[in-house]
Amino acid sequence: MSAGSPHLIGWSGDAVADSVLAVIDADTAVIELSVWGGWDRRRSVQARTVLDKCLAEHPTGVIVDLHRLRDPHAVSAPLWLTACAQGAALQPPVAVAVCVPANAPVARRLRRLGARDWLVLYATVSQARAALSGRNALPDRLHLALPPDPAAAMQARSLVSDACSGWGLGHLCERARLVISELVVNAAEHAGTDIEVVVSSRGSGPAAALHLAVYDGDLVLPRVCDPVPGPLGPSLVDRGLGLRIVGSAASAWGALPARGGKLVWAIIRSRPEGPS
Repeated sequence: MSAGSPHLIGWSGDAVADSVLAVIDADTAVIELSVWGGWDRRRSVQARTVLDKCLAEHPTGVIVDLHRLRDPHAVSAPLWLTACAQGAALQPPVAVAVCVPANAPVARRLRRLGARDWLVLYATVSQARAALSGRNALPDRLHLALPPDPAAAMQARSLVSDACSGWGLGHLCERARLVISELVVNAAEHAGTDIEVVVSSRGSGPAAALHLAVYDGDLVLPRVCDPVPGPLGPSLVDRGLGLRIVGSAASAWGALPARGGKLVWAIIRSRPEGPS
């Protein structure tokens, strides 16, 4: 992850991948975050950073696996409680499940802090997966499978138009169509694999937003590149430059590893009106 790409969570070579790794499940939209090694100031910053990025994606759930974390004094416990409170405050809420051995110091401190009322502890990741499966299924969710063809962007734009029309989000349609087009074209041109597009609504009323997700089979996360000067001005042909359009049109966007590939997501929200 480059310093100029704070929205990306990467694999090896990433500043956080040596001790904190987040992977999203393309089928359930549940993010699994693993933390390992000794808990110290550096690990704390890494975990907070990745948790913030995971919650910004607004997944259906987050599983935090602490089985390989060494935290004998349970210093990390408040962070997991905070993450749970942040997830609960989202609309719709994001369930946060912490997986840790029952006799671990972190588990004991969480119980003393009243975690039973705020967050559910699981002994294994498989138990957490089973508990979160379908728990936060989104009622307004459209799915489309596409071939690795830039022309597939037209079908993706039509899906977005249908979603905005059906969910009363017409005011978000223009920006959402632009963003989904860029994401699908990037996936088709640079991943060259089958593509899955998922469009869902988040929240309600004036705060309602549109969540766009594009999955492909390429493990390499996108990079935001600087424009290359040319005789006709900066070029948008090179990989990653189209993401500047996404960054300008979307309220938030990012990328996460997924099993067998990656997910690039964007959230489209209403923008505050300027002064009259």
